[in-house]
Amino acid sequence: MFFAVIAKDRPDSSALRADTKVRHMAHLDAAAPGLRVLQSGPLLDPEGGECGSLLILEADTQAAIEAFVSRDPYVEAGLFAATEVRPWLWRRGNPYLAA
Repeated sequence: MFFAVIAKDRPDSSALRADTKVRHMAHLDAAAPGLRVLQSGPLLDPEGGECGSLLILEADTQAAIEAFVSRDPYVEAGLFAATEVRPWLWRRGNPYLAA
């Protein structure tokens, strides 16, 4: 099953985001047993600054996604003001449907 994770940064947290980014990316690259990171990238504010994160993940359960997200260095550092995990139906552009 696919999940979208939408996380919004706390105001004035660009330095914290920059200081934590390398560990965050390593966490995504490592993934977790039974979980795959399919897409990821920062959300942008109107000026083009990073102000949040969007992840597309695959796992059997939402609990697995929530556990993975809770161990993200961005979460552990307190970067996010809000985080939402939603089941997501990947239709258009899904390479798994092409076969």
